[in-house]
Amino acid sequence: MSPAVFQLHTRRGLLRVAVDGDPAAPALILSNSLGTTLEMWEPQVAAFSRQYRLIRYDTRGHGGSAAMPGALCLDALGQDVLAVLDALQIGQAAFCGISMGGHTGLWLGIHAGPRFGAIAVCNSAGKIGTRQGWSERAAMVRAQGAQGMQALAGSAPQRWFSQACMQAQPEMAQRMQDALARLDPEGYACCCDVLAASDLRADLGRIATPALLLAGACDPVCTVADAQAMQAGIQGSRLAVLQASHLSNLEAPQAFNEAVLGFLASV
Repeated sequence: MSPAVFQLHTRRGLLRVAVDGDPAAPALILSNSLGTTLEMWEPQVAAFSRQYRLIRYDTRGHGGSAAMPGALCLDALGQDVLAVLDALQIGQAAFCGISMGGHTGLWLGIHAGPRFGAIAVCNSAGKIGTRQGWSERAAMVRAQGAQGMQALAGSAPQRWFSQACMQAQPEMAQRMQDALARLDPEGYACCCDVLAASDLRADLGRIATPALLLAGACDPVCTVADAQAMQAGIQGSRLAVLQASHLSNLEAPQAFNEAVLGFLASV
């Protein structure tokens, strides 16, 4: 394990965190997608940590951040971000999240806007998927356990990456599949429950923090239309579209880095 990765004691328990860059630099916190860990951000670490105190963490129920007892809700995921910042004594930060992480960013913009100087919501939506779809996936994983996680891992690349990307970078796709297969089934299912219940579309107008809405042109999960709908709801927000699928930071890292860093520099 890298010395930069550690278990952070927060008011909400232990969360697995990585911190890179100058401690005196402005803070930027990254939030991973469903089915991944903080390692998903490795293509961003070098570029982002040159300018920021970069904080990554495993979302609750993923990797080294254990699931909480009882039902999980989006409020809990948002409060975890605030608890990480509090434990690191960071008053304000920029935020960037993908998919579930981006949805968490919307919650933060709605409920904790003054804590964030800018929010990049990537490959996400005000409502991701359907309640029925997420509930069925959670039930399958709970019933089948590790076998269910392996089945999800088998189909994940088609949701995460374009066909061209999978052909060009099969090792990356396989690495992400392996990481998904190793996740705790109950932790994953709890986050499916979060996405089943959460719908932030009616509250987007409450976001006053500068926001970037980044979409992948061939993302089948959170579409360009989803990003455009968020842009319509968030006054002054900006839209960027990359030639990538759902995990755009992995498929098009240079374009992703330029889009996010350019946005952060402008605000």
